Amino acid sequence: MPEVFAEVILPLSLHTTFTYKVPSFLECKIQAGQCVIVQFGAKKFYTALVVSLSEKKPEYVNVKEVVQILYESPIVLPRNMELWRWIARYYCCTLGDIFRVALPSGLKLEHQSKIIPTELYSIDNLSKRELFFIKNINNITSVAELQKKLKNEFSYSTLKSLFKKGLIQIEEKIDIRYKPKTETFVKFHPDIINGEIINETIEKLGRSKKQQAFLIHFCNATRAFKPGHKDSIAQNELFSKNDFNLSILKELVKKNILTRFQKNVLHIKEDEPEQINLNLLNPYQEKALVEIKKSFCEKHVTLIHGITASGKTEIYMHLIDEILKSGKQALYLVPEISLTTQIIRRLKNVFGNKVGVYHSKLNSHERVEVWEKVLQFQTEQKKGYQIILGTRSAVFLPFSNLGIIIVDEEHENSFKQFDPAPRYNARDIAIVMSLQNNAKVLLGSATPSFESYYNATTGKYGLVNLNKRHSEVEPPKILIADVKRTYKRKEMHSVLTPELFELTEKALNNNEQVIFFQNRRGYSPFVECFTCGWIPKCKNCDVSLTYHKYKNRLTCHYCGFSSTFSGTCDNCGLPEIKAYGFGTEKIEDELKPVFPNARIARMDLDTTHTKNALDKIIHNIEHKNTDILIGTQMITKGLDFEHVNLVGILNADNMLNFPDFRAHERAFQLILQVSGRAGRRQNRGKVVIQTSQPKHPLIQAIQTQDYVKIFNMLIEERKLFNYPPFFRLIKIVMKHKNIDILTKASEHLASMLKKNDSFILLGPEFPLINKIKLWYNMEIWLKIDRNKKLDELKQFIIQCVMKTKKEPNNNACVINIDVDPL
Repeated sequence: MPEVFAEVILPLSLHTTFTYKVPSFLECKIQAGQCVIVQFGAKKFYTALVVSLSEKKPEYVNVKEVVQILYESPIVLPRNMELWRWIARYYCCTLGDIFRVALPSGLKLEHQSKIIPTELYSIDNLSKRELFFIKNINNITSVAELQKKLKNEFSYSTLKSLFKKGLIQIEEKIDIRYKPKTETFVKFHPDIINGEIINETIEKLGRSKKQQAFLIHFCNATRAFKPGHKDSIAQNELFSKNDFNLSILKELVKKNILTRFQKNVLHIKEDEPEQINLNLLNPYQEKALVEIKKSFCEKHVTLIHGITASGKTEIYMHLIDEILKSGKQALYLVPEISLTTQIIRRLKNVFGNKVGVYHSKLNSHERVEVWEKVLQFQTEQKKGYQIILGTRSAVFLPFSNLGIIIVDEEHENSFKQFDPAPRYNARDIAIVMSLQNNAKVLLGSATPSFESYYNATTGKYGLVNLNKRHSEVEPPKILIADVKRTYKRKEMHSVLTPELFELTEKALNNNEQVIFFQNRRGYSPFVECFTCGWIPKCKNCDVSLTYHKYKNRLTCHYCGFSSTFSGTCDNCGLPEIKAYGFGTEKIEDELKPVFPNARIARMDLDTTHTKNALDKIIHNIEHKNTDILIGTQMITKGLDFEHVNLVGILNADNMLNFPDFRAHERAFQLILQVSGRAGRRQNRGKVVIQTSQPKHPLIQAIQTQDYVKIFNMLIEERKLFNYPPFFRLIKIVMKHKNIDILTKASEHLASMLKKNDSFILLGPEFPLINKIKLWYNMEIWLKIDRNKKLDELKQFIIQCVMKTKKEPNNNACVINIDVDPL
C-alpha cells in the first residue's frame, strides 16, 4: 500500500508549505482542511493545517510523521483555502500569516515549556541572579508565566545556565486552548419512568414538606405532566427566584428520585428574542431595493449611496430575508464593534437565533463556537448560523453557501488590518469572496470611499442612490462657528463657541440630547513647562505623552508607556506645568460646571475597554439616561439615537490640516457621518462646526452636504498626482533599532527598486513619527499604473526585500509590505 504524505501550513511567517508522512493508523482518517499536530525543529510542536494529500515522497528529505489529528472533520473548507491563497498573493504575505490570523486561537494548540525545579542545589553554588530565578520559579508552571512575572528581569541565558547545572528540568507540554463549558443539569432518576410513579413519589414525601415542595417545583419547571416536557433543567435555573437551597436537591438525589449530571453548553448565551416582522419600506426604500436587485442581475457588486438616516439597514434586512428563504448564508460586515450592539438587536428580533456575532471582544471559546456553528450550517442548516454580523475578521469564517455580503459604512478605515500581516482590507476581500462563492456584494455608505464611488460611476459596480431620509425629515442644518474670532473677543464658554453653547442650552431645556465630537481621547495631547518649555516625551517613541487626568498619568498612545504626573518640571523642578489642547476627558471635565444639571457621558477607548461598557453607554443614550455624549470617531459609525437633535464638532481644523492625500476626503466623511446622528426622527437637527478656517473650500462644501460636488473637486487632484483610484499604492515600511543601519538598508532597497521603471518611487523617508516602541521607521512608497501586471511587480518587490535582508547587518531589519495602504 503506498505511503501518504500531507502538505501542511504552519502558523509561522514562512513562504513555503511543509510535507509530513501520515502514519498508517491515520491514513483513513486524515483529510484536507483538518488541523494536525506536527513537530517542527528539535522540540517544538505546532498546530498545522492540512492543505493537500499525495503519495509523492519529497526527495532528499528526512520526512517527519504527523503526530496527531486534532479534529475528526475539516474546519477549513476548500473555498477558504482558495481565498487564503489569493490573500497571500495580493497582499504579499505568507499562508502562515493568514493561518495565524484567520483561525480562532482556541482551535490551535498552545506549545508551552514547563519548568520543574530539581532541588539539587545549595545557595553557595548559585549566583545572585540564579538564586533570584530559583526563588521565583516556585508555583510557576511555564516559561511564559515566569517571563510575565519577572518582566524586564527575565533572562533566557540565566534559565539556560540553571538547566545546564541540572537545577531545573524543561518539559515540553501541549495544551488545547479550547475547553468546552459544562453546566450542572437535573433530571429524574432512571427509575422514575412515568407520571404515575411521579405522583406516588410526591405522596411518599408527605412528611418532608420542603422536599415535596421542591419536587413539585421541579415538575412544574420541566412541565413533567404536559406533552413535550423537558427531560432536564439547568440547576441554576431551578434555584433562581425562589427560597430552595442545594441541600434539598442533594437529599432527593440520595433517595434516587432526582439525579445530577454535567452537560456541555455554549459559552455564548443565546436568548430567545421576541420575534417581530420586517418593517415595511417607504416608497424611496422600495425603489432602491428594486434597483439593487436589478443591478445584481448584471453586477456582482453594487454600491448604495444613501444619505444618513435614509434607512439603509432596513433595505439590508429585506435582502437578507430573501437570501435566507433561498437557503443561503449572509455576511453583514460592520467597521466597529460599537455598531454590532444596535444592529444585532434588530437582526435577532427578526431572524432569531439564526444570527451569530463575530468580533475581537469575544473570548477564544466564544469565537470557536461561532466558527463551529457557521461550519455546522453545511450539514445541519437548522442548527448552524445562517447570518453572521461581524467586523473585518468575519471574512475568514467557513461559509459553505454564501449568498450575500453586506459591507456597511464601506468607507471606514477599520476594515483595513494594519498590523500584523496579512494587511488586508475586508471590503476588498468581500468582493473576491463573492466571485468565489457566486454571491453578491452590497456596499453601503452616506460618504463612500472615492475608490468605490469611482468604480460605481465608471460602470465597474452598480450604483443606487437614496437621497431621502426615512422619516422624510430634512438633513441637519450645518452652521459654521469661527473659533479664532470668538477667542479674540473672549466669548468662549469653555470649549464652546456662543452659537454652540446657546443651542446646547436650548436642546437640554427641550429635553433633547447632544453629541460633542472630538477625535482625540485623554485630557490633553501634551503638557509643557511654562518656564523652560520642557515637554515630557515617551522613552520608547518619538511622541509627547498624553495627559490622562482621571489616572493622573502621562501615557503614550503608541506603546502604552506610562508615568505618574507629578505637576513639576523634570528639567527645572518648578511647578509650572500647563496642559495644552483638549481631548474628550478634558471636555467632559470642563462641561460639568458649565451644564451642572446635565448627565454627561464619554465614549472613547478609555471608557469602552471592558466587554459590556459600550453596551451600557448606548443603553443609557437610548433610554435618555444621558443628556450629553462626548466621543471620538466611535460615535460617527452608524449609531441610531432617536433623541439627539444637536451635534457639535469641537475642532474641525485638526482633521483638515493632516499631511495626507486622503485628509480632506476623511475630514468630509467624519464630519458628515457625525452630523448624521442629529435629527433622525421628527425634528430637523442642527450641527455646529467649530473651526478657525471658516472660508476653507472644504468647510464651505461640507455646509452644502453635497458629496458629488466634493468628489468631483478632489478626484481631479488624485488624477493629476497619480493617486488612487487611478494608480495603485504599495507602502514598504522598514524598521530597525539602529538608525544608521536602517538608513543604509532603506537606501539599498530603494536603489534596487529604482531599476524597475514600472514604479513611481517616493522615499525612503522618515514618517511623521519616526520611532515607535524603540524601533526607527522609514517608508518607501510605490505608485503603480493600474494597467501594469501587478503580480509580476509584487514578485520583484518581494525578491528585492529578500536580497536586502540578506545583506550584512540587515538580518535584524524588519520589512513590511502594505498593499493598498490607508
